[in-house]
Amino acid sequence: MIVTTKKLFEAAYGKYAIGAYNINNLEQTMGLFRGNLDSQAPFIIQLSKGARSYTNKVMLENLIRGADEVFPDAIFAVHLDHGDEETCYDCINSGFYSSVMIDASHEEFDNNIAVTKRVVDAAHAKGIVVEAELGQLGGVEEHVKVDEANAKLTDPKQAKEFVERSGCDSLAVAIGTSHGAFKFSGSQSLHFDVLAEIQKNLPEFPLVMHGSSSVPQEEVERINKAGGEILGAKGVDATQFKEAASLGVTKINIDTDGRLVWTRVHREVFAEHPEVFDLRNPGTIFMAEYAKFIARKNEYLGSAGQLANVRKMIS
Repeated sequence: MIVTTKKLFEAAYGKYAIGAYNINNLEQTMGLFRGNLDSQAPFIIQLSKGARSYTNKVMLENLIRGADEVFPDAIFAVHLDHGDEETCYDCINSGFYSSVMIDASHEEFDNNIAVTKRVVDAAHAKGIVVEAELGQLGGVEEHVKVDEANAKLTDPKQAKEFVERSGCDSLAVAIGTSHGAFKFSGSQSLHFDVLAEIQKNLPEFPLVMHGSSSVPQEEVERINKAGGEILGAKGVDATQFKEAASLGVTKINIDTDGRLVWTRVHREVFAEHPEVFDLRNPGTIFMAEYAKFIARKNEYLGSAGQLANVRKMIS
């Protein structure tokens, strides 16, 4: 069942965070649905601009429609991740998406508000909710690239004004995470002091953490052992998710980790079985491994076991 992120956030606020997982293909879709049902968690499917062009947006949208039919007990939202203005309008007019993200965080404050407001007006006219971003994460995510020198934390004093003037329904905040596999060095961690100040200025308002993959070191080590060269990768400590949820974070974005699981499975299969050429061999293993990964991640998020409560709330 496809619902709006607004409904999911109402159920989760202050208690747990919803996992927002990016997909690009059939195997990710199947593993995602299985893992969330195995852990009885509501979830958000994210389609990026890059994913929509990788296979053609119609293909991905119909994969999700098919999964909704195959897994009728699932409750989820379909969300555009890191959209520009043009892509947001395309998704709004498609009639398929339940929410969109407009990322104008690279613009000056007033222009970010203006762009976001235009998207909000178009989306709200069709009952679609909007996520916006204030502050800039470092790293690379699809078409978004920000040098660490230009990354900046969200200013708590600006957050309230931004939400009031733009009319957005949720706000992605920069509190120390970054896109990609190389997020932290040394003992860096999330800036909970900044997050607490943002929540103080925006009580009961849903906040979003981008760039929140944990980059499990076991996955990285297994990839490298099977011939990979991913060196120095480090992510967000998943044990910090619940503290973030207690401070108003209702949505946590996870993309890189899924790519690592995909890479690990395929490298190991082909390294151990060089005679294999049937794509279904690694695909079958990946779907099962990705489902297990999703279920484990939902435990950290606190969303595992919440599906029945969400169903009661929206029925």
